[in-house]
Amino acid sequence: MKLYRRLLCLSFFPLLLSGTPAFSASTKTVITDSQYVMADGDTLAGAEEKVLQRAQRKAVEEAGVYLESTFHDVERESGGTSTQTSSLEIRTIASAITETEILESRRSFELDRPVFFIRIRATVNLGSLAEAIRRIQSDQQLAQHFRQLQQENHQLRSQLQELQQQPIGIRMLAIEPNGKSASHQRAQKMLDTALHTSNLREKIQLTTDASTLDDRYVDPLIVRGQTYLRLVSLAFSQQAPTSDYLDKARADFDHAVTLDAKNVWAWVGKGDVRTWLKQWDEAAAAYEQVLELDPFADVARQRLISLYTTQARRQADKKSWHPALATLKKLINAQTPESWIPYQKEAYALRSEIYLKLNQPEQAIEDLSTVIRVDPTNVAALVTRARLYRERLQGRLAKDDLERACVLGSIPACEQLP
Repeated sequence: MKLYRRLLCLSFFPLLLSGTPAFSASTKTVITDSQYVMADGDTLAGAEEKVLQRAQRKAVEEAGVYLESTFHDVERESGGTSTQTSSLEIRTIASAITETEILESRRSFELDRPVFFIRIRATVNLGSLAEAIRRIQSDQQLAQHFRQLQQENHQLRSQLQELQQQPIGIRMLAIEPNGKSASHQRAQKMLDTALHTSNLREKIQLTTDASTLDDRYVDPLIVRGQTYLRLVSLAFSQQAPTSDYLDKARADFDHAVTLDAKNVWAWVGKGDVRTWLKQWDEAAAAYEQVLELDPFADVARQRLISLYTTQARRQADKKSWHPALATLKKLINAQTPESWIPYQKEAYALRSEIYLKLNQPEQAIEDLSTVIRVDPTNVAALVTRARLYRERLQGRLAKDDLERACVLGSIPACEQLP
């Protein structure tokens, strides 16, 4: 097997537009073109989608703002058959491109392989890109000293067993009356060591010592609380008791909020504990507090989306349609940034189901259209919308949806085509 791989990684930075700020205009129209060489494993529809996607990517770049992105081209050849896959990751590209007009589209052949060419006129929303940049910067600042925690999952199992067998001791340290500054510096060094260790028992001991050295220092409490929550997650997966770790995590985050009521990560941890305890209203209130302190705190918004969607799903399962709609309304409103809609796809899909139960097909079609816009490969949404179009005697629209679903592999959709 032969493997050809082209990788282009570009860092996150804004470009200035000829002497004026990059975000001075709300939209910009750009004409770009692109071509794509079809591989043996591609379908015609897939190749056309990829060449359009590349042209849209170039439009975002040429508009004057480039987001953190990675572009991959992978081509494999095996047994005389080549397969090419491409993935394009540009955050908020769905909200950045507000309108696309195809100016020219043609096909040709190069070394017996079809080559697709397209030229488009794209309208780029610079305001959405500016918002995304602010969100990314905020997220990077908030998460910087917690990134080490994300690298420890592979060691949790053995360490949890060790912790269950050997209770953690607390070493009492004497603090000099006039040595607060020196103690704080020592506590910071201990915390830094804790952040870089992968041993959970050592991490908890170091943060305990740091908190003892400086009882007004919030960060050790947050790191220790997050470590306890990781132990809760692992214990839950093993069907082991979690209450002891949960109680310790709750105490740490409550104490952290008492010491610093404006600490974002203290409130995030408090919301996480309440979520584990299934105290949904208290968890939502904690995440809402995070967004009040920092509207660009993505981690809290993501948790709220998951929390409210799950809560609405439970209400819908009990046929409490109107309470479920009220819950989803907290997520889906006019103030929701366009770039967050892809993350709320499940919420829109759920609301469309509820609208169908309430015999409100127009609202259901609108929500299904939103789901399809952010996820064009959602077969269930395409088939459901086709059925609603057919009931409204909009046969051409129904046929278009069924054809798209059929191409994506839906046998029921193919069977409904004339």
